[in-house]
Amino acid sequence: MVEPFDEYIDQFAITAGVYGISLNFRRSGPKPVAPGSMPPTDDVGTIRMSLEHFKIMTFLMKRNMDEIEGQLGVEIPLPFQVLNGLKIAPEEWQKFWQRSR
Repeated sequence: MVEPFDEYIDQFAITAGVYGISLNFRRSGPKPVAPGSMPPTDDVGTIRMSLEHFKIMTFLMKRNMDEIEGQLGVEIPLPFQVLNGLKIAPEEWQKFWQRSR
């Protein structure tokens, strides 16, 4: 039997292949590091699933986020530096988060 876990994460990596996908979750260390150096991370866990499951999960997460923002009456912003660091163009980000009316 697999033990359920309840963890906080602040980093993740996605690895995809033709048969499935792995989501690798990590948590950064509690202590500050010198500027320009990589902070140490702890591996929290890996979740593996089919590509189909990942696609529907992505859809459901976006729909839930749209509902949360609608219920709270807020739009949760992300700093430009975060998008830039992930190589996400602002127009790509806006297009993804457009709500269908």
